[in-house]
Amino acid sequence: MDAAWTGRTKIWLVLTLLITAVMVFGHGLGGHTLQRLGQVVVAGTAVVFLFCCRTSYAVVLVDRPALLACGSVLLAGIVSSLYAHQPLWALTEIALLAASCCCAEAFAYTRRTSGVSADRLLLLFVVFICVFKSFDFLTLAFHSFVSGTGKLDTGGLLSGFSNKRFYGQFQTFTLPLLALPLLLSTTKRSAHVWTFLLLSLWWLIAVAGGTRGTWLGMGVAACGLFICGHSGRRWITWQVLAVLAGVALYWLLFSVLAGYLGMEVSNAASERLTTTLSDRGPLWQQAGEMIREHPWLGFGPMHFADIHNPIAAHPHQAILQWASEWGIPSTLLVMGLVGRGLWATFILIRERSTSDEPTDLLRLCLFASLIGALTQSMVDGVIVMPYSQLWLSLVVGWLMGIHVWKGEPTKPNAFIHWSWMGLSTAAVLFLVYVVIRDFPHLDERNKLYQQQYGGHFQPRFWTQGVIAIKPE
Repeated sequence: MDAAWTGRTKIWLVLTLLITAVMVFGHGLGGHTLQRLGQVVVAGTAVVFLFCCRTSYAVVLVDRPALLACGSVLLAGIVSSLYAHQPLWALTEIALLAASCCCAEAFAYTRRTSGVSADRLLLLFVVFICVFKSFDFLTLAFHSFVSGTGKLDTGGLLSGFSNKRFYGQFQTFTLPLLALPLLLSTTKRSAHVWTFLLLSLWWLIAVAGGTRGTWLGMGVAACGLFICGHSGRRWITWQVLAVLAGVALYWLLFSVLAGYLGMEVSNAASERLTTTLSDRGPLWQQAGEMIREHPWLGFGPMHFADIHNPIAAHPHQAILQWASEWGIPSTLLVMGLVGRGLWATFILIRERSTSDEPTDLLRLCLFASLIGALTQSMVDGVIVMPYSQLWLSLVVGWLMGIHVWKGEPTKPNAFIHWSWMGLSTAAVLFLVYVVIRDFPHLDERNKLYQQQYGGHFQPRFWTQGVIAIKPE
């Protein structure tokens, strides 16, 4: 690739990473609404970037069966939207899916064209943002210890997200990636020490946050990597050591030091060591009833939020959410696509389990990140929250960009490429329309929800994501 294309690729990637970082910087800055706006901006830049790279249709990212399955899912979603109670909101969800796929394609194309330089930049970004958030956590903890109030709320130490569970989703994506420098034989000893310290601090924050979905996701990822061979077991070893260090740091800070200073600690990790479903039971029951009532096409994308309940605007379970909103056939297609991609990656990792090549070790860490996130999506809204959707696009696109094909599949032709680009452009423009339509009136919309239903906000597209209209 010539220098001009490489320059455009780097400009887009750096701009995207800057936007992604800003979405969680500062206190009160990284809320759900800002993250949704940032996601739309990133999707818009991805479309422009892919339009500029007119030869991108020659880059093989998916094979023909995957293209057919994706097209079938899209068609089923459109038909479901046309029969939905609120078609515009259903189409908004489809547009969001198309925009996320476009972001994944842009990341994959960037990796294919820029090579290992893109890997280094993306890994540096992951390290940078985790260092920033770790410093932010420690700074807030220090202020709490010296404030003289005698009270310390561990939940207040997690900034940048409207809910600490969303912070946990972000950690599920990044914890596996932080172990990569520890696996590389080329990493200097001093870098090993600093990386392990960062990974331990990141686990400390995970302990303080108490997101059980993160622990579940990382546990399943560890089980998956255990059968991936030697490199997978090395990854597990470093993660276990970092977990022990993180737990020890938590005990020293919030038990020993807080006890010595006579401080009262609220939202302690021990208070969240439960096996309850945390109100997910009624949500899963509602999703099940929706599936039984409309098994083929579902109620329409985003339409779990069209049936108000006092708990949440999504069922906190990815399969139930998709089946209740898109229908069972679409769900089976999506599960088949995901399973096929995971299996292909697993086979590749197994074949190269003794390799010390940076790309092979990166694939292992990305695989763990994706397994962890998909597992957490079984109990949490990973496929709903804007920042998690963006990271899912990044991880999937990164994996696609470094995938090694057994046999080169049939390349999509120009018609398929430009049809997809037209659809992606329409999706982003529709999302821009939704933002222009709703953003100036979000406060009024929130107040109206409080008047009609009361209770807490339930995030979906916006912070208040319930789209149900209470009858007069």
